[in-house]
Amino acid sequence: MTALSLRSIKPLHYLLLALPVAILGSLLHWNPLFNFVVACAGLIPLAELIGEATEQLAVFTGPKIGGLLNATLGNAAELIITLVAIRAGLLDLVKASITGSIIGNLLLVMGASLLFGGLRHGTQTFHRGHAATNSTLLVLAVLALCVPSIFNHTSTGLALPTRTVESISLGVAGVMIVLYALGLIYSLRSAGTALAPAGAEAAAPHWSRRTALIVLALATLAVVWLSEILVESVEPVTAALGLSEFFLGIILIPIIGNVAEHLVAVEVSLKNKMDLSLEIALGSSLQIALFVAPVLVFASLLFGHELNLVFNQFELLALIGAVAISALVASDGETNWLEGAQLLGVYIILGVAFFFIPG
Repeated sequence: MTALSLRSIKPLHYLLLALPVAILGSLLHWNPLFNFVVACAGLIPLAELIGEATEQLAVFTGPKIGGLLNATLGNAAELIITLVAIRAGLLDLVKASITGSIIGNLLLVMGASLLFGGLRHGTQTFHRGHAATNSTLLVLAVLALCVPSIFNHTSTGLALPTRTVESISLGVAGVMIVLYALGLIYSLRSAGTALAPAGAEAAAPHWSRRTALIVLALATLAVVWLSEILVESVEPVTAALGLSEFFLGIILIPIIGNVAEHLVAVEVSLKNKMDLSLEIALGSSLQIALFVAPVLVFASLLFGHELNLVFNQFELLALIGAVAISALVASDGETNWLEGAQLLGVYIILGVAFFFIPG
């Protein structure tokens, strides 16, 4: 049997055909909109392959190291895209992708999971204690993420030292990284949580360790290449379609970087495994807030484009609202399709408003 057997090929993998097309289009300077679309299409299966390779390595390393790998590489594709965008100076797009990822996971992913799972199984139940713990941690993480913004919006007109907001952002990012590390230590010593998820049932690996490492390395390199193509096409695309950089960041980039994970959350909800489905949605949001956002703040110092954690007031409202709604959903230990439809409705309403926000 070959290293990547036919059994391991998924329908999503056929989008890998977009990879050579995107590279060729970039080299030959084809239409930027076309290059942007095919780069987006190519990134979707690459993000899935990174996740699959990580899961296969986790089988060999055991649950504790596997949990650490999942916690570190769970949002690798989106992290790479945003790092490339920082280097290009697209800071508004990067900050929008941070809030968009959190909002998308809590409203779009959780909403779709609850809707489709509820339509198939009716009322679904989950471990109330785990979900409540993760929701509480998410509330604290988002509040910390909002501190620089609240300070900036309430200190207008005050005589403050220069770079005060940037200093606060660095301080908040440092504390969040420490909290993330402490959360990993705690979760690796106890039952799986959203920071280091236990994941699905253990299964025999269908890739060798060497194959998983090769796939992980090649997929990561390909994501970097396609991210360069996507980012260099952003300005022509926004001009051609009349979209804002903010809208691309808050809606499109999070979906592209995590669509495979989103599909898994819906798939396991259809199998009536709501604990795992909610863990995916909450865990990805926690990783963005406690790991990805702080890493981007510190990494921006290396690129000469300093990123702060100041978000516009509507983003703050959307963040706080999404976290509050998800916490309410997780409070009673059961879900139904109506709750899913309500979460999706809120996401669509916010999406319409985001469309008209200039950026």
